[in-house]
Amino acid sequence: MIINEDLLLAYGGEYVNYLANEVIFSEGSLPKFYFQIVNGVVELNNYHEDGKEFTQSILSDGQSIGESLLFNEKMYPMNAVAKTQCTLVKLPQADFFSLIQQNKEVMMNMFKCMADRLYYKYLMLFNISSADPQLKIKTIMDYLKSTSNDSTQTFQVPYTRQQLANLTGLRVETVIRVVKKMESENIVKIEDRKIFY
Repeated sequence: MIINEDLLLAYGGEYVNYLANEVIFSEGSLPKFYFQIVNGVVELNNYHEDGKEFTQSILSDGQSIGESLLFNEKMYPMNAVAKTQCTLVKLPQADFFSLIQQNKEVMMNMFKCMADRLYYKYLMLFNISSADPQLKIKTIMDYLKSTSNDSTQTFQVPYTRQQLANLTGLRVETVIRVVKKMESENIVKIEDRKIFY
């Protein structure tokens, strides 16, 4: 959790519920709120001209959504969509700024969160430029495992093959084929359709 929920509520935050597949904000709209996930899964995505979805990231309990964009007064370059039923805390931008100005520890946590997100973006930007689909998939798995503090072979990849495809720009058929190859090379294990890395 980036910011304690009670603190968000004390500064004027409110709980907002979203149904699965409901849009939280759309590409091209102006950021006006800080959003933090209480429970559920939110996907940040874009759509290519041909309608193909590209997933920027998948966020869950305790994570914030698009907070860095509150600082530059530019339109959202992506959509935020509830992938499951979600509860978020929504805090108006001015109240968010008051909160971080008056709470140094919260501000430092926010900087750390933004640094982690930038690290992920740099990693993925380089990854997307690779022509090797196995490298693309392995990079995501390495990143996920490193953020989970799980150094064992039993780390369960929390994404579906379709989500891995959307995150890497690959076709789902390619992801399926590569994951099977990785299993044959003893890089991953597959149990009950779940991927363990």
